[in-house]
Amino acid sequence: MADETPRAKGEGDQDVDGDAIRTFPFPADLAVGGVGMQIGPMEGDRTWHADAPLHRVHRIDFHVVMLFTGGPVRHMVDFAEYRAGAGDLLWIRPGQVHRFARSSEYRGTVLTMQPGFLPRATVEATGLYRYDLPPLLHPGPEQLAALRAALQQLRREYEDTATLPLSLHTAVLRHTLTAFLLRLAHLAASSAEAPRRPADSTFTLFRDAVEQGFATQHSVSAYADALGYSRRTLVRAVRAATGETPKGFIDKRVVLEAKRLLAHTDLPIGRVGAAVGFPDAANFSKFFQLHTGVTPVAFRAELH
Repeated sequence: MADETPRAKGEGDQDVDGDAIRTFPFPADLAVGGVGMQIGPMEGDRTWHADAPLHRVHRIDFHVVMLFTGGPVRHMVDFAEYRAGAGDLLWIRPGQVHRFARSSEYRGTVLTMQPGFLPRATVEATGLYRYDLPPLLHPGPEQLAALRAALQQLRREYEDTATLPLSLHTAVLRHTLTAFLLRLAHLAASSAEAPRRPADSTFTLFRDAVEQGFATQHSVSAYADALGYSRRTLVRAVRAATGETPKGFIDKRVVLEAKRLLAHTDLPIGRVGAAVGFPDAANFSKFFQLHTGVTPVAFRAELH
């Protein structure tokens, strides 16, 4: 269960680079055969990069799914600390900031996936970028057995590099990974009691564009023009997928990034504002207070 209140800076936060949250790419050099995924046992000294100690707040640009065989494990994801036990799964998506706990012993299986490894149709069907869904999942006995079996099969295929040429090996991995992710997506959607919506490429394209451009572009019309849609079409697609307006979706993403920077870096308020598209610090403060009810200064002070 997550504690949704902002947490005070802990030991790991002291180590964060004051200028930015470090972002680490998918460790392709560690993947068997150079494919866009990895799967294996979780180990105490596991890391994504030599410069990324696990107890530091950091950001990754790939998916991580951890299936635990022990616990309890405490893990921070975007201002919430999650407590996982044996049989639970934790799904961290690209762009989310997170931190491993020094005091927790991570045991189980970890799967990492590089964006672009799976085709867009599979990405949409499996809800890979459904940031509205909870990271921590608690499967029932039958669901857990099926997920474990799917992960075991995926690991066997991943480690078997001798029986197929690389192109077929990669194709088999994609299909086996898709089967696991479809089960995981069903669990995530049902856990949130969220309605199952058909894939909407209009919203998907908008969401991807916002993720790439929110730090400099906040205009709904600009996104509509760039994607070749009318503003009305974009409004319908975003409302159907999220229940909110395109402007609300953009603002929510901007606020989240601002919170991340305020909580996990020592950047001055003006530089935080500039990093999310507000060259004027006063305008940024007004925007942040409008959407959160507190000023950036007060929000950061609450974390100390």
